[in-house]
Amino acid sequence: MDFVEQIEKITKPYKNAVITIGNFDGVHLGHQALFQKVIEKAEEIGGTSVTVTFEPHPMRILKKNDHPPLITLYEQKVELIENSGIDVLICIPFNKDFAALTANEFVEDLLVNHLGMKAIVVGEDYTFGKNREGSLDLLRKFSIHLGFEVFVVNWIQLTDWPGRISSTSIRKLVTDGKVAEAQKLLGRNYQIRGIVTTGRNRGGKLLGFPTANIKLHDELCPKTGVYAVTVEQTDKEYKGVANIGYSPTFDDHVFTVEVHIIDFDENLIGLKIRVNFIKRLRDEIKFSNISELSEQIKKDIKKAQTILS
Repeated sequence: MDFVEQIEKITKPYKNAVITIGNFDGVHLGHQALFQKVIEKAEEIGGTSVTVTFEPHPMRILKKNDHPPLITLYEQKVELIENSGIDVLICIPFNKDFAALTANEFVEDLLVNHLGMKAIVVGEDYTFGKNREGSLDLLRKFSIHLGFEVFVVNWIQLTDWPGRISSTSIRKLVTDGKVAEAQKLLGRNYQIRGIVTTGRNRGGKLLGFPTANIKLHDELCPKTGVYAVTVEQTDKEYKGVANIGYSPTFDDHVFTVEVHIIDFDENLIGLKIRVNFIKRLRDEIKFSNISELSEQIKKDIKKAQTILS
């Protein structure tokens, strides 16, 4: 996949570009359906499959502090789109100047003239241009005199999910701790990633279960509690148990994300790990003493091993 972060470096239009555009936070099954249609149409006309996205998320510019946490950080979003099979990913730096482009400027100047768009694939609720003035009807009108096709992909329906698949729905499921349900909409397990930092030296010394501590940066965090997880580090994957919360037994009111990797004793400080949430096991509990907590962790590990086996 060609990855372009500076649109001015595109010096000539792509051959028969078939384009889809969006924030694609989560890169969920609905987004994946758009990518698949783009790839199929590009193959049909001997063209180039192109995805256009934005960084930062437009809500962070337009609404400043009033924006939701990201389901997928930029790095992961790029990886997931690449894995979909798209030929070209263009990430447009989103700022107030770009937000001021009219619907006509966006479609004619950028998509058609600069990128060479011959077809566009969008969802049923697609809007574009300054103040979202562009609608599907306007897009179809533009297509007539600018010479491109418009394809609208219907929302994906799942037999065991009542509504449409959306980033909003996924955020709600994750923040409610329903990570197994979120997996159905994402088409993969919900993942956080980060650098392992030095913790409070309690996991191994006091409890007998060393943990890797991760500091989250602007990521959607699952509900506090204990989870069965898998942990990826470089090209290896391990089973584990994650605790998200405030360690009520120690009563220090410090929020942490701690992961115990089962049957693993290597030092991960300073290394990046990826944690996939499989199932929530229980709420955080305040125990009377360290011994009770240690015994519960043993039960959590045993339960996680059963789930992950």
